[in-house]
Amino acid sequence: MELPSASRRLIEWAASHGLELGVRVFPEGTKTAADAAGAIGCDVAAIVKSLVFVVDDELVVALVPGDLRLDPGKLAAVAGGASARRASLDEVRQATGYVAGGTPPFGHGLRVFADLSLGRHDPVWAAGGTPTTVFPISIEDLGGLSGAVWADVTT
Repeated sequence: MELPSASRRLIEWAASHGLELGVRVFPEGTKTAADAAGAIGCDVAAIVKSLVFVVDDELVVALVPGDLRLDPGKLAAVAGGASARRASLDEVRQATGYVAGGTPPFGHGLRVFADLSLGRHDPVWAAGGTPTTVFPISIEDLGGLSGAVWADVTT
């Protein structure tokens, strides 16, 4: 099956940064962490949710394991802001170039904050640019390519 153009764009970005991504297509969808874990056959905690939030006026990405919830207050504090809210679907697409549910952890130029509990699994699985594509990645490569600030941002 041919990869969607958004996934090919992500693969090209990663290759330009020295990493080959093994993006896989799951036509039944991987939009939610539970959907992705079921399709892949892994623990839901091994799924990386790439959540786009607005901290004060800045759009940022929070990387959170599939079994936990983001704490907007913690994210705001770590990002140096006063408050955080989930970005709208339009804001996600405009800021990242990807749709919500398929936003990858890197390749969009936003500041990234990764929850420390992602380290419970290695590798982890992240969205590959669409709600039907994912790829495995080591924690080291995830942190390196995303430039993430590692912090406690979950409840």
